[in-house]
Amino acid sequence: MTQPRFVDSVLVRDGPLNPARTALLLVDVQNKVFNAEGAEQNPYFHERVSRLVMPNLQALIARMRDCGGEVIYTVMENMTDDGRDRSLDYKLSGFFIAKGSWEAGVCQSVAPAGDDIVLPKTSSSVFNSTNIAYLLRNIGIDTLIVTGFLTDQCVDHTVRDAADIGFYPLCVSDACATYSQNRHDRALEAFGGYCRTLTTAELLNALPE
Repeated sequence: MTQPRFVDSVLVRDGPLNPARTALLLVDVQNKVFNAEGAEQNPYFHERVSRLVMPNLQALIARMRDCGGEVIYTVMENMTDDGRDRSLDYKLSGFFIAKGSWEAGVCQSVAPAGDDIVLPKTSSSVFNSTNIAYLLRNIGIDTLIVTGFLTDQCVDHTVRDAADIGFYPLCVSDACATYSQNRHDRALEAFGGYCRTLTTAELLNALPE
């Protein structure tokens, strides 16, 4: 159950981070979204992810593992061979990512380790097509650090849904990306009221060594 946070008897989003009740979520950091071909298709996105987002994700993953927090991944991936389980939106958008395919795999530079949880999903928000809320509550998580792709799509939906169903979402502004700086900035502004927003450096400073 989520523990209320009070400062001077006022309920707040901010507060000390308890690793035992915190999970780092990497949204769709997978080969389908980020790969070598993307350097030509969208130079901005490829450059931002290569030079900024991936190193920041590596630093966050290392710190979370060191301090005992959970690291959880979502990937877009069909559960069935013909993709009949996909959401209507995924069907309309032409998202078909075969079960067990290379495209469904987490990017190697931030690959899962040990018993990290990887959740296949077929919707923008991981809360709509997986049992993540059930899992987080079983583990005792009330704070969800949201990172990954795309800031104005799956990250946005995940942050809003997490807030609505009783979690404390925290978005790391330089550990997520979308296809332009303007889209990224506008998304952060749009969902900023639902979460606490920190940079990677600020979050590392807030987590115990």
